[in-house]
Amino acid sequence: MGLLASLFGGGSGETPRPPTPSYSGVKIHPSVDNGFPPAAAGFAGGTLTCRCASNPVRVRVGAQTAHNHVCGCSKCWKPEGAIFSQVAVVGRDQLEVIENAEKLEIVDTSAAIQRHACRDCGVHMYGRIEDTGHPFHGLDFVHTELSAEPGWSPPEFAAFVSSIIEQGFDPSKMDGVRGRLRELGLEPYDCLSPPLMDAIATHIGKKNGKLPA
Repeated sequence: MGLLASLFGGGSGETPRPPTPSYSGVKIHPSVDNGFPPAAAGFAGGTLTCRCASNPVRVRVGAQTAHNHVCGCSKCWKPEGAIFSQVAVVGRDQLEVIENAEKLEIVDTSAAIQRHACRDCGVHMYGRIEDTGHPFHGLDFVHTELSAEPGWSPPEFAAFVSSIIEQGFDPSKMDGVRGRLRELGLEPYDCLSPPLMDAIATHIGKKNGKLPA
């Protein structure tokens, strides 16, 4: 009876639990698909390099990044084969283009985030908000996968997850995508994470006088 109970759940009064599904076959982004290390203590930045084989654009980031996440929106740069981008922020005073700045062009001048991309390889080197009234003004958006230095802040969540459907992703496979994100420890949101949404709402509340400045 003990063997039968262990095989079929009988004799204990407990309903046998179905096996936990695995979504390891779902690919999100090369930098997260196999897991990712924690941030290095005391990490102070590094250099981002575009994908050009010669005369690449190089950007120096002089501090650790924050709010790293994977993003499903259609605007952020994604490496080939990825359905999400990986993007983080850093203070704009900590970012400097140190080589071949003349190769940079703004992808969409009408967008809130002015994404500066290499005109030759198409990689987005940084995104900057020029509107001083924007909640994230003063922060630049960067792709730390473009750096060879280990130690950057790891991704913390997934943003704008449902937006991948608008870009042609099969909606019937979204449960697998969200399942894999959770397996990786990246809670999926169809906007930004709660702390960032709170930051936006706080900025607006102060601007419209509903909160003390």
